[in-house]
Parts: sequence; structure tokens; C-alpha cells
Amino acid sequence: MTARTPETPGTPGTTGTVEPAVLTPDVVIVGAGPAGLTAAAELAPRLDGQVLVLDREREAGGIPRHSDHTGYGLRDLRRVMTGPAYARRLADAAVIAGAAVRTGATVTGWAGDRSLEVTSPQGRLRVDARAVVLATGARERPRPARKIPGDRPAGVYTTGHLQNLVHLHHGAPGTRAVVVGAELVSWSAVLTLREAGCRTVLMTTELPSPESYAAFNLPGRALLGVPVATRTRLTRIIGSGGTGSDGSGSGVGSGVGGHKRLEAVEIEDLATGRRRTVECDTLVLTGDWIPDHELARSAGLEIDPGTRGPLVDTALRTSRPGVFAAGNVLHPVDTADIAALDGRHVAGEVLAFLAGREPSPDGVRFVADAPFRWVAPGLLRPGDPAPARGRLLLWTDELVRVPRVVLRQDGRVLARRTVPWPASPGRVFRVPWSMVRSVDPHGGPVHVGLR
Repeated sequence: MTARTPETPGTPGTTGTVEPAVLTPDVVIVGAGPAGLTAAAELAPRLDGQVLVLDREREAGGIPRHSDHTGYGLRDLRRVMTGPAYARRLADAAVIAGAAVRTGATVTGWAGDRSLEVTSPQGRLRVDARAVVLATGARERPRPARKIPGDRPAGVYTTGHLQNLVHLHHGAPGTRAVVVGAELVSWSAVLTLREAGCRTVLMTTELPSPESYAAFNLPGRALLGVPVATRTRLTRIIGSGGTGSDGSGSGVGSGVGGHKRLEAVEIEDLATGRRRTVECDTLVLTGDWIPDHELARSAGLEIDPGTRGPLVDTALRTSRPGVFAAGNVLHPVDTADIAALDGRHVAGEVLAFLAGREPSPDGVRFVADAPFRWVAPGLLRPGDPAPARGRLLLWTDELVRVPRVVLRQDGRVLARRTVPWPASPGRVFRVPWSMVRSVDPHGGPVHVGLR
């Protein structure tokens, strides 16, 4: 990577403003989470030019760095680690491999097809790369997006805000918490609350059974003493000293309307309509993931209407040549090690692009049929590889304990298979790639549904 020196104010031929320094790496990766760091570690030793990783946070590692419990690294590193240890290992591996990792660097826009505008502690930058990898991840919806009525007191968090407060800033929430959601991340929030001395008095989910695996639900209920109320929903947030508002403000972790403090929440039984008040001073809104897709949208990349992330083929190419995407920006949300394996997968495809390999202009779309909400990757081209781990990833809105998966194209059934794991809301459902062998790459869309 080279950097061209910016011109100084008043230099002849300039407008009197400081032009940004220009960096020219072979590859620029946006996002220093598991997908971005793994891609960097794979690419850096295999390129003559430099691999540059940009991240707006102060430290590399992504969400795992403030998820201070075990369970990370199983699929990619073949070991089990805590989140912070996993984040440090991936960051160290990228640097040792020769990648340049810049933190505190925010990508603000595009200056060309593979050119980024960046603000950093060193000033404004323009990065002109031969290839771009978007690994910007996903985030949980905050309160405004969920349109929860009631007051706007302090004490309302997403899991990310909570873990940031407790693990990075050593702050403390309250003493009694209600957790909305029963996903894997919901139990992560429970562990964080427990570490901070806050007892979870209720976990609530609208679904008929918890979204997480039984291996988490049973110990969570028995060992952590967390009651799980299924088929229930949060209907109102109650703060001290207020009569309620329209819920249009955020109030997430920041205490908008700071004179109020969370006192209770109202929970409705969906079967009976009966409502009850649960006293609490902490509320954690978990799950309900959306991709950090702003950079993809501002580039004009084709967006998958199901995932709301960039549409990619099995080589993780986006609709713009030389721009790739990997990790949870594509499938919000999967585990960190799966995102890392996406990073490993995309590295080989980036190298193929830099070597001049052209993808086929043909391709067929995958379409998710109900109860599936989305399928990723969304496009199959002739001659392309299987996706990472040889799996199609899907998200279901209904619990199906014995899924009988059916693939159809142009009115005919391509494959049927009963898979031995349930399709459960709140976690990714995986379909073996072997079911796709009969797809006609020049035919119509391939529908993935259940029989």
C-alpha cells in the first residue's frame, strides 16, 4: 500500500482546502469483526500489495470483544474461548499475517467503484483499492424501531449496549431485569446481567417455545433461575414520574428524558389477552437483527429484500465488480465463528478476482418460501463454488420441529429432504448444498420451502 502526500492549503492548483491522503492497498476490508479479520489474515500473506482493514471502533474484534463469556471459536479455530480472547486472537492473527488494521476509522462514503472516503484520527483519507470487502456486521433493533409504547426512562438497552456498558466501561445496570427475546444472544445478555449483579426476573418471547437451543434453555432455567414466558409480548414501558409517551424517542441506554427511571414493564399473554405488570429497573431488548447495510445501500448495490443486506452469489460477490461482502451483513445474525468462515471463504474469491477470473453473467436466484423469511446466499452462477461450509442459510418465522425441505424450479421438484434439526425462529436454519445439485443454472428462480 502506498500513500500519496496531501497538498497543503494554498498550494497552487488547489482550492485552499487540504486534500485527503490517498492510500492504495490491494484490498480494503470494512469491518474488523470475525469476518473481516479472518479475511485479512487469509489474504495478507498471499498478496504483494497490502490488505487494509478499517473499523470505526477503538479496538478491533467486533461484538465478541465485549461478550465476556465462553463459546467462541469452535468451528473456525477448533477450540472454545471467551469473546474477548477470541477477538484478540483474530486481531493478532491479521496483524501477524501482514494486514494493516486501522481503528477509529469511519468510512463515510464512496469516491468511486472501489474507492472509499474515510475519516480517521490521522485526518481524512481516500482509499483506492483493487477490491473491497464489506464486513460491517449486524445490529439489534433499538426501541424506536420496535415501536414499543410507554415512557422513555433510563435503563433500556440492547444486548450490545449492555455488554459495552458492563464489559468495556465497567458500568452497572440495575438489580432486576426483564429480557425481551429467547435467542442465543438473549442468554448472553442474561450472563452479562448476572456478572453485573443484576437478576433476570423474566425472559419473554412471543413464540410458543424459546428460540435458543435446548442446551441453553434448560440450564438457563434451572441453573440461572430465569423464568421464560412464551406466547407473551411487551406492551408498555413504565418509568418513574411519568404518565407515558408515544414511545417515539430512543431511550436506549441513554436515559432520554433522564428524570425518569425504569420501574416496570407491562406483559401481555397472547393467548388470553391478560396483562400484568412486572417490576424491573433494567430492560434488555435482544435479537431482531438488521444488517449494517448503510454503506452497501449508498453504493447502490443490489439489496436482498429478505435479509436487507447486499445480494451476493455463492462466491460472495455483490452486484458491483470487485466489491464483496461477508459475515452477518449478509445473514443477520449467525454465530461469530460462522461469520469468520465467511471471511475465509471470501478470501479465495477475492484472490480469483484479482487474478482476472470473470464470473458467469448468468445466474439463478434463490427464493425463500414461507415460513422462511430469507435465504443466503441469494444467487447461484454456473461454475461457482459451494457457499461456506456447503450450506444454504435460511431464517424461519415459525417453529418446524421436523422440517421437510423442498427445492422447486420452473414448476418441478428438484430435491426433497427431511433434515434432522428443527427450523426455529431466532437462529439460522441450514440446508445441505447437495440438495442444489440438480439446479439448472440457466433456468428460473429456485424456491426453497417446506413440504
